[in-house]
Parts: sequence; C-alpha cells; structure tokens
Amino acid sequence: MAHRKDQKQALRRERERREAEARAAQQRKRLAGYGIAGAIAVAAVVVVAVLLLAGGEEARGGDVFPEGGSVPEQRNFELQAAARAAGCELKSSRGSGGATHTATLDERVNYKQNPPTTGRHYQFPADDGLYSKAPADEALVHSLEHGRVIVWVKPGLPEEARRELRALFDEDTYQMLMVPRRDMPYQVAATAWNRDPVPGGTGRTLACDRYSDAVLDAIRTFRDEHRSNGPEPVP
Repeated sequence: MAHRKDQKQALRRERERREAEARAAQQRKRLAGYGIAGAIAVAAVVVVAVLLLAGGEEARGGDVFPEGGSVPEQRNFELQAAARAAGCELKSSRGSGGATHTATLDERVNYKQNPPTTGRHYQFPADDGLYSKAPADEALVHSLEHGRVIVWVKPGLPEEARRELRALFDEDTYQMLMVPRRDMPYQVAATAWNRDPVPGGTGRTLACDRYSDAVLDAIRTFRDEHRSNGPEPVP
C-alpha cells in the first residue's frame, strides 16, 4: 500500500512540475506583451464565453449529480489494475486538430470517438466544473487540449451512483469536469488528451460498461495519470 501511495505522490509532483512550467510559459507571453487595452478586450470576450459555456446554474450539476454521497477510501493506485478490477476498458486513439479552432458553436465537428477525445474544437474551452447540462463537445474537447480530464456519466444511472460520482468529483476538482452524456455506449467514461507524440498527441478513454464502486478507483487512477498532460498545458 505504501508503494502505491508513493506512486500517487510521484504523479502529483510531476503534475505540479508541469503546472509550474505552464505558469512560466504564460508569464513569458505576458512579458512578450499584449497591450492593456487588448488584454481587457480579450478578458471581456473570455468572460462572456465562459458564462455561456458554464451555463450559470447548470454548471453546478445539482439536478444530475446531487449532493450527499460518499466514496470509500482509494485502495487501487495503478491504472491498469484499477480498470481491470472495475471491468473498464482503456482505449487510445491517434490525436488530431491541435491548433484548429471553430469560431462559433454553430459549427459542429463530427468526432470519431464517443465521447470525444481529440480533434477540431471551439476557440474557447469549457470551464472546469460539475454540470447538469453538458457544454458543447467542441468546447469540451478544447478543455481536454488544456490538460483537463472529463468524466462522462449516463444520467439514467441510479441516484445513489450519481451521488457517489458527485462525491468523487468534490474530492479533487482540480482541472476536472463531470458532465452527463446520454448518447454514449458506456455507463461511465473518462477522457483525456495527451501531448505525446507531437503534433497530434493521443486521445485516452476509460470506458466502463457498468457502474460499481470499483469504477471510482479506475477514475481516480485515470485522473492522476492523465491530468495536466495536454498538448497545451494551461493551469
């Protein structure tokens, strides 16, 4: 058990290192210089986009993911073993569309995976958080590009399962999104977009046909392995 906890701590340290690199890169961009007026204009556009994408009350997830659940302490710290114990499948796909943005959410992208992992995407990412109504796939894929992990949940799962998933999200919300998805072939899934190999990276999926308590550790280990590892590292 101590060895597995050491592995998790090592993953967390690596994530913190990547975050520090991302912050330094952002600082260099600022020093390279956007004018104050330009920065204000960009910030205003981002605020509007975030409000539209987050959906106000919908971003809290209360309708689909009610509060009051609890989750057992993590017991499995290795992704392959945790996925196997939960009966989940780990999938990888060649990434694409890294620098290709759509200018409007009216422009829809036909993604090869369901739920999507990589590809062309909307110019503004969806905000981190818990959603009762999912933002557009195009915005969510941009979040994946920024190193986020998204947990996708069939809204028809029993309420107790959705309470547990809410509790799992609340346990560690950093760079995480949890959204309902009715039209996918799994009960629960998690996705990420890894930066390697360049230029397109790799799409990652944890696909769970059935929900059980073991799925919680599968999500935890997937989160810890893939979070902060996107083609565009953004804190």
